[in-house]
Amino acid sequence: MKSMDSLCKERDKLRQEITDNLNFLMGSVSAKGPKRPGWNLTFKINQVTRTRHIRKEQEPRVKQMTARWRRLRLLLKRISDINWECLNRGIDG
Repeated sequence: MKSMDSLCKERDKLRQEITDNLNFLMGSVSAKGPKRPGWNLTFKINQVTRTRHIRKEQEPRVKQMTARWRRLRLLLKRISDINWECLNRGIDG
């Protein structure tokens, strides 16, 4: 079991990491298909799949931004776990 001080420090670190990763795009980058060169950004909104074309010059940036989205999801899960632990210990935060 972690000490209260280490939980608070970890939570502060995660908050900063979340702030650093807010320039993101939800979704994933995929190839259009074997006969069609190019890339798509695919994501869901309200259970409906949406697809956007990615211009060739945008591909590296879009891949970087979707990687931030994956990272952000992990960070949010970790901070949620820490917040739950703090809540159970009576630490306000």
